[in-house]
Formats: sequence, structure tokens, C-alpha cells
Amino acid sequence: MGATERRVLTAAVAAACLLASATACGGSGGGEDGDAGPLTVWTLENLPDRLAAQEEIAAAFTESSGIEVELVGIDENQFNQLLTSSAAAGELPDVVGALSLAGVQALAANELVDTEAAGAVVEQLGADTFSEQALALTRDGDAQLAVPSDGWAQLLLYRTDLFEAAGLAPPDTYEALLAAARALDTPEVAGFTGATVPGDAFTEQTFQHLAIGNGCQLVDDEGEVALESPECVAAFELYDTLVSDFSVAGAQDVDTTRATYFAGQAAMVVWSSFILDELAGLREDALPSCPECAADPTFLATNSGVVTAVQGPDGEEPAQFGEVVSWAITAGAQTEDAQAFVSHMMEDGYEDWLGFSPEGKVPVRQGTADEPTRFIDAWATLPAGVDTKAPLADVYPPEVLEALTAAPDAVAPWGITQGQGALVGASLGELPVPAAIAAMAGGEVEPAEAATQAADAVREIQESLE
Repeated sequence: MGATERRVLTAAVAAACLLASATACGGSGGGEDGDAGPLTVWTLENLPDRLAAQEEIAAAFTESSGIEVELVGIDENQFNQLLTSSAAAGELPDVVGALSLAGVQALAANELVDTEAAGAVVEQLGADTFSEQALALTRDGDAQLAVPSDGWAQLLLYRTDLFEAAGLAPPDTYEALLAAARALDTPEVAGFTGATVPGDAFTEQTFQHLAIGNGCQLVDDEGEVALESPECVAAFELYDTLVSDFSVAGAQDVDTTRATYFAGQAAMVVWSSFILDELAGLREDALPSCPECAADPTFLATNSGVVTAVQGPDGEEPAQFGEVVSWAITAGAQTEDAQAFVSHMMEDGYEDWLGFSPEGKVPVRQGTADEPTRFIDAWATLPAGVDTKAPLADVYPPEVLEALTAAPDAVAPWGITQGQGALVGASLGELPVPAAIAAMAGGEVEPAEAATQAADAVREIQESLE
């Protein structure tokens, strides 16, 4: 799954639970281990090769524990519907894997997670072995809503060779970003390329990655929509300058931004960490095509730096967009068996789990009490790629890998820390921020007007949830 993948349940789950009996919203086990057959595990990692790998991990767990596991791959586009119908029928799974932050929040809001079970797993594994931020994003007060597993980071990639030749600092602040875009923009190479199409979550993720570093938030701590704040207006102004003055012509999306950077026609691009295997020439359907790449397919990989967090003039500290996915144990699950399974996936089976797609599955558990860096060390050696396989450490310099491993501690996506996971999930359906950005990039509205347009649309969504 890539950067726009996972959808979350909406208020329909709550409605389904109201229509069903009180016990209908529990897990398949009804809370009693050993009396309800196999442990039912839903996974949103449903691509065939990844599902096959998970079947192997589950089989190893069954062999060591004697607990049977029924693994069910769930398509992201069907998740809401399946969850709603399963909740109404009293047939929720015991465990849900690869669940997004917004999904965790929405499940918790509908009282469909067992927080005591999740907390016990984290305590047993050792809270100090996890990323503090990953734990914070999956908590509500003292309640651990789910067990964070791994994450992907939004990145600002830049051509280190071009930056060094021009004597430019890494683009980790608004000032440095604008200076570099201006200095490196030529008829042959755009200073920057970023998404601008409406109706695409990637546009919002790109903008959000730059906006949150300036203190721009979807909502404030009281839950009031904050997109018209001075911090957000400044972020819209920055983005407007970048895409209007220093980018390529036409609407840009997830494919065109990557293609432009891969062709050597942009000095900077915002993309998720899923780009790293492609950038290294490990996927034949998305190979770098820059002039230097014909002789050296790894040219862009070795001449690209990454900035994980950008800071604006109004931001208190650097911040970045990204996702942390979790294991959620449902309310009423076969608790002991579910806890044993999740613990296995976070320890004995963890390296195999990360191995599906290491460029997009950065571990949020660094190691164990006895081996504090076990999983981080292993992650750098896991083979990435599709048609060709190679460890990330064989392609990228240590500073790139260090930036990626530190990313989970800086991830702070909109709305989650303010307890607005349901609003974030509902906004994915209408995508008001990408619509405003597209209008701005097309010259229809000024940045301040774009901020107001987005804010008004989010308020309408918020009101519909009340």
C-alpha cells in the first residue's frame, strides 16, 4: 500500500452498532478464549505477495502457540462497508492489522477497541522499545488504543549534486526551500514539483507536509477548524509560490511529480518513502530516466538527499506528515490469543512483517530490552524492491536511512493529536484542501481565499458529523 491507501470507518459503524445488540459489536470470540474457533485477523496489507508472506508468519505463530489463525485480506476501498456490516452482525474480527491512525481513532470513538489488551501488549514488549511519538499518536489519555507497528514518512527529496554546486543549504526551512527553488529553477530543470490536482489525497499530503512545520493545523486544540489561521495562510502562500513560479506547467499528481523528478527535470519533489525502491531502480515500471541514469541506474538515489521535517517561520519546531499503522485488538475479541498474536507480530515475526516493503514500513519498535537496536539494524538490511531486490543500505547513504528511522518521532498528521480522527476520515471522502489548492494553482483564487474555501468546506463536514 502506498501513500494514499487506507480509508477509515465513518459514523456508519456507530449506526450499525445501535441497530445491533450490545454484544453484536464485540469480536468473534465474545471475550472467551478457546470457545470460538480460530483467531480472526483482518489485514489491510492485502496484496497477494504480502498476504502470502503474512500467511507464513501466521503459520509460524500457530506452530509455536497452537493457536489457529484465519487471516483475511481486506481491500482498502471495501473496509468501511465490511466493518459496518460485520459490526452489525456481531462478526468483527479479533484483530485488525495495518490500521491507520484515523482508523484507530474512529474505532475507539465507537468503543470497538480493547484498550486494556493493547496496553498490556505494549507493557509486555516494553514501552521504552517503541517510538514515543508512535505511542502518543495511538493513545487517548492513559488508554493505549492500539499497538503501533510501523510507518511511512512523507519526504522532501532534493538533488544534492545541484544543491552542492550552487552552494545551497538543505531545504529544511521555508526560507531555504524558497531560496533553492528560485536558484535552481531553469527552463530545463524546475526548482520544485508538487501535487496540485483536486480529488487526490496525495495533494493534501504534499501540502500538509510543508504546512504543519509552520504550525498550520486542520483544527485547534478545541476542535475548531483552523485553516484560516495566519500560519495556514502563510503555508498556502508558500505552496502557491512553489507550484506557480518554480514548478512545471499543468496539474500535477502522484505519477507526474515522480516522473518529473525521475527524468532529472526537477530539483525537489515531495513524495512518500515508498519512492525509495523506485528511485534506486528496483521497479521496472517506474525506473529513473534522467540523462545520467542510463549509465548509472542508481544516479538519482546516490545524488538525492531527504528532508523529513520542514520548519516554517511561525512553527515552533520542524514537523512532517506521515502515517503510523497499528494492530488493533477489538472489543470482545479472544483476548489472550489476540494479545499473543500481536506480540508475535511485533517480535518474532516483526522482521518478516517489515520485509514486505521496508521503504514504506519503517519500524516504530527499535528493538528489545536485550537488543535495543535489533529491529532498526535489521530493517536497513531487508531487501527492498519489486523486480530487483536490494537492501536500502546498499543504495542509500547512512544519513538517508538515519533520517527515515527518526521519522516516526516527528510524524504529526492533522487532527489526530486533537482527537479529530473521525473528521480526518470523513474529509478523505471530499478532500476540500486539494480542491482549494487546485483552484489556487489554477489562478482562480488567492492563497488567503484558498484557505477560507478549505476551512468552510471542512466546517461543513464537521457539522455533518455532529
